[in-house]
Amino acid sequence: MTTTHSRPAHPASADWASGLTAFAAVMLFLVGLLDIFRGVMGIANDDVFVTTRDYVFAFDLTGWGWIHLVLGAVAVIIGIGLLRTATWARVAGVAVAGLAIIANFLSLPYYPVWSVVVIAMAAFVIWALCVVRRDGPSDLFA
Repeated sequence: MTTTHSRPAHPASADWASGLTAFAAVMLFLVGLLDIFRGVMGIANDDVFVTTRDYVFAFDLTGWGWIHLVLGAVAVIIGIGLLRTATWARVAGVAVAGLAIIANFLSLPYYPVWSVVVIAMAAFVIWALCVVRRDGPSDLFA
């Protein structure tokens, strides 16, 4: 008598995939919100930020504000797309998180603690989106 082994309906790897994708979506959404707030602060009031003389990547703080505002808005939109588990959102999420790391590294002297926090969050997003392999599209909240 032979026994047939069938795969469970919801294997543990699918649960990990859903959990990591949801984690990445929420983290990218938070990175986007933090960048939006940072952008508004840079545009509205340059006095909030520390100014460093002779910094190699010296830019106008209002310009940095616009960069962070746009990057944050795109990150929020992609975070929402990740909750819908769209493939385009996974690819764009890695790209935008990478850009967030670069932008926050370049503006590190202006707001160091916030920059380090956002860099760490974006690194977790990249990790979470890259370690998960999904078999097919499904909605996280379906």
